[in-house]
Amino acid sequence: MKYLTETLLVLKMPKIILKTIINADINVVFDLSRSINLHEISTKQTNEKAIAGTTFGLIELNQSVTWKAKHFGIYQKLSVKITAFNSPTYFVDKMTKGIFKQFRHEHILEKTKEGTLMTDIFDYESPLGVLGKLTDKLFLEKYMTRFLEKRNKTIKEFAESDKWKLILK
Repeated sequence: MKYLTETLLVLKMPKIILKTIINADINVVFDLSRSINLHEISTKQTNEKAIAGTTFGLIELNQSVTWKAKHFGIYQKLSVKITAFNSPTYFVDKMTKGIFKQFRHEHILEKTKEGTLMTDIFDYESPLGVLGKLTDKLFLEKYMTRFLEKRNKTIKEFAESDKWKLILK
């Protein structure tokens, strides 16, 4: 029994924290972070499309979006709602429907000497109890980290060039 308890403690809920320095104005980074259009660009590898709710432009407080994407060879739908919002420094999107048991994604932005520090805190729980926790440790946490890193790389690329003007008209 002691071994099972220790194993369960090791298989705790993942929390992914990413910090990205972006040499751009905080307002531009904030708006790119909540752009439906840029999100679709950053997720080309999963063919992610907004199919309901706010399907283009900038998502705002209390608005929702439903995404359809192909992950692990299977098309899935995921709905999120913006539950907290303080422009240009903070917003939260929270899953309302989808494959995860739950997830909450905090977006925190701070002005720095280099431009903007963007911090993502992605707190999620997989379904299926211990089996879900094992899946997290084996591959899902790494997959989600790479997914968020790709998104952040795209935000940085657009914010640090004139490409942001194509998105934020």
